[in-house]
Amino acid sequence: MGVLGEITAVGNQDTVYGLVLLLHILSAIIGFGGVMLNGLYAQQAQQRPGREGVAINQATFAVSKVAEIFIYLVFVFGVILVLLADEPVSFGDLWVWLSMLLFIVAIGISHGMLYPAVRQINALAEELSTTEGPPPGGGGKPPQVTEMEALGKRIGMADVLLKVLLVAILYLMIWKPGLL
Repeated sequence: MGVLGEITAVGNQDTVYGLVLLLHILSAIIGFGGVMLNGLYAQQAQQRPGREGVAINQATFAVSKVAEIFIYLVFVFGVILVLLADEPVSFGDLWVWLSMLLFIVAIGISHGMLYPAVRQINALAEELSTTEGPPPGGGGKPPQVTEMEALGKRIGMADVLLKVLLVAILYLMIWKPGLL
């Protein structure tokens, strides 16, 4: 008997499925909720130059790292739900495999585009907060600010893409296109 068979043999199938569904939804709320408003935190950090802004960035990054764990759990619990489903649901169903594909694309965007830019912008903000006086050569803005502005655009684009992907995945899970 496989692991899932042992799990369902212990209790009622509906109870196990309901518990995993609860964990799937709770993980989504904590994970995606934990990062959904990061853009607002970034705006607040920009309005508070120096150590205050750096502290906001650091707190946002720390919370995002915890949220990331729950975002991964959403995928894990989703796979378990497909395996436990009484109704004819399989990984070959359009809504299932496409949701999984979009999730993997979102993870790629997060790790390839978003996280590196966030780490870089946080390091530049920290560097800028410890710099005293005007930039070398007179007036103008410090070179860190110019780089942070470019990174901010990259972060904004990644954020929009990730939110669109999340809405698309939610659509697929709610309306289950292709399931008869």
